[in-house]
Amino acid sequence: MNDITVYTTDTCPYCVHMKNFLDSKGLPYKEVNVQRDQEAAQKLVETTGQMGVPQTNINGNWVLGFDPETALSYLK
Repeated sequence: MNDITVYTTDTCPYCVHMKNFLDSKGLPYKEVNVQRDQEAAQKLVETTGQMGVPQTNINGNWVLGFDPETALSYLK
């Protein structure tokens, strides 16, 4: 079982691409909207040093932006 969390905002087109990509592969994921959850946003910046979204954590590995090839490489 893969552990996938996608960090998104309401206005991010690449977040939609990432979620659609995961859906197309039949991969369940948790979505955290950092626009609505300031605490999660702060924690994300502290963890990755990155402000942008999407940021996707796949089995403990970070994928920055919409990067399907890297995402696939971290799947079990």
